[in-house]
Amino acid sequence: MVRAGSLLVIGVLLGVAGCGGGQKAADTTSSSTAAATSPYDMGPRAFEAPVNDALATQGEGLFKSKTCSTCHGFGVRITGPDLKGVTHRRTAQWMQQQMQHPDVMTKQDPISRGLLGTYAVQMPNLNVTDDEAHSLIEFLKKKDKELGAQ
Repeated sequence: MVRAGSLLVIGVLLGVAGCGGGQKAADTTSSSTAAATSPYDMGPRAFEAPVNDALATQGEGLFKSKTCSTCHGFGVRITGPDLKGVTHRRTAQWMQQQMQHPDVMTKQDPISRGLLGTYAVQMPNLNVTDDEAHSLIEFLKKKDKELGAQ
C-alpha cells in the first residue's frame, strides 16, 4: 500500500522535473551550490590551462556521440545545467569526476548534490573514460574561450 505522503513527494518531484526545459539561464549555480565546497573543486579553474585543440576536436565529437547535447547547451538551459562558463566555475578535476562518476558525485559531493537539487535530474553514467573526460574538458574550455564566457 502506498502512503499519501509518498504520493505527494512523487508528485512534487515530477512537477519539478518537468519545469524549465528550454529556458535561458543567466546563472546556472543556485545559492546552495554557490556556497558548497568540494574537495575536487579546489585550485585553479579549468580555463586557466591552455586549450589542446586536437583534444578539443575529439571532445566535440564525444559531446555529440555521448549525447551530452541532449541535456546541456551553451547559453541556454535544456534539462541540465547550462555549460557556458563551466570552466571558469569548476576545476578540471571536478568536471572529470562529474563526467565519470555522476551517481557517486550526487551522493558524496556537495556541489553535485546541489545541482541535482536544482535540476531534479540525475546525470546518467555514460562510462566516460579518462581520455574521453580530458577531451570533453578541452572542448568545454574551447567553447568558453570562443563564447568569451566568464
